Amino acid sequence: MTLAPPLQLNVGDASRIEASPFGAHALSWRCQGRERLYLSPRASFGEGKAIRGGVPVIFPQFGERGDGPRHGFARTAAWEPLDGPGTGAARLAFRLRDDEHTRRHWPHRFEAELALEPGENRLRIALSVRNLDEAPFEFSAALHTYLRVADIAGTLVQGLEDRPYFDSARGEQVEPTDAPVRFEGEVDRIYPGTRRVLRVTDGEQMLRVESEGFADTVVWNPGAELAAGLADLGAGEHRHFICVEAARILEPVRLEPGAGWTGAQHLIVEETLR
Repeated sequence: MTLAPPLQLNVGDASRIEASPFGAHALSWRCQGRERLYLSPRASFGEGKAIRGGVPVIFPQFGERGDGPRHGFARTAAWEPLDGPGTGAARLAFRLRDDEHTRRHWPHRFEAELALEPGENRLRIALSVRNLDEAPFEFSAALHTYLRVADIAGTLVQGLEDRPYFDSARGEQVEPTDAPVRFEGEVDRIYPGTRRVLRVTDGEQMLRVESEGFADTVVWNPGAELAAGLADLGAGEHRHFICVEAARILEPVRLEPGAGWTGAQHLIVEETLR
C-alpha cells in the first residue's frame, strides 16, 4: 500500500492543520504561529505501523481490551478523504468503512468519520460512528492526542483533582489526590466520568481541553525508562509531550442498528505565558 500524501488546510495567516489519510491522523496543528501537537522525529510512516505523535484514532478497542489489534485497526487503516483543500470546506474530514480486513478483527458493518475543524484559536476533533449492521454492537474509542509542551518538568494538568483513576502502569485503583497531574516518571491513568474542562500549562502556554460524548480521560507520558525502549521516539523526546486523551473506555458505546454516535475533543489556546 502506497501512503497517500498528507492534506493541509490554512486558517488565516498564522494557523494550519495537516493530516494524513493513513489513520485519519492529525500530524500538525499550528495555531497563532506555534506548533501545538507533538510528532516524533522518528515516527514511522509505513504500512501497518502506527504514527508516533499527532492524534492517533483509537477504535474499536482501547489497548488490549478486546480481541483485535492493540488500540484497534483505525489508526493503521487507509481512510477516504472527504473534505479538504479544493472542496471549499473549512475542515479536513476522512471516512472509514468496514471491509474484509476490518471484519477479520471486528465482525461488524460500520461507517466512521473523523473531522478536524480549526478556528482562530482552537481545534475541534470529532469522531463519528454509525452502525450499518443488522444487530447492535459495542466499541471503545479515544483520540490519543499528543500535546507539545516546553518541558514536562514544568507541566501541569488541572481539572482532575477530584477524580479517582485507574493507574494502568501499576494496575491499581487510586483515590483522588486533590492535586494537579505532574509528570515525574511514567504516567498512565484512566480517569472515569471526568468534567469537561481541563487546563494544561507548561510555563509557556495555557491550553484548555474540553470534550463531548467521551466519558473518560486518559493522561499518558512514558517517562524516561519506557521512552528509551521505543524505537520511534528517541532519547529525551518524552520531555516534550504529554497525551491528554478524550476517551470512551470503561463503559463502551453501544449502538443499535442504524444508530450513530459522535465524540469530540476541543483544544483551545487560552493564553501565551511567555
